Amino acid sequence: MLVLTRKVHQSIIVGDDIEIVVLDVRGEQVRLGIRAPKDVVVHRKEVYEQIQEENRRSAGVNPEDLPG
Repeated sequence: MLVLTRKVHQSIIVGDDIEIVVLDVRGEQVRLGIRAPKDVVVHRKEVYEQIQEENRRSAGVNPEDLPG
């Protein structure tokens, strides 16, 4: 895992076309802005996991049968 320290309005670049900008820091919360091409899907992790679980259910896959 890469660990970085950034200040408000500083950013990091992922690949050639994704930019993540620190917009605000309040206490323990950090607001991030993400600039990415329209064809790149961006989700919060908990939303992504819900989508994956729903896809497994729709496909009839039991999560307990998956490796890992």
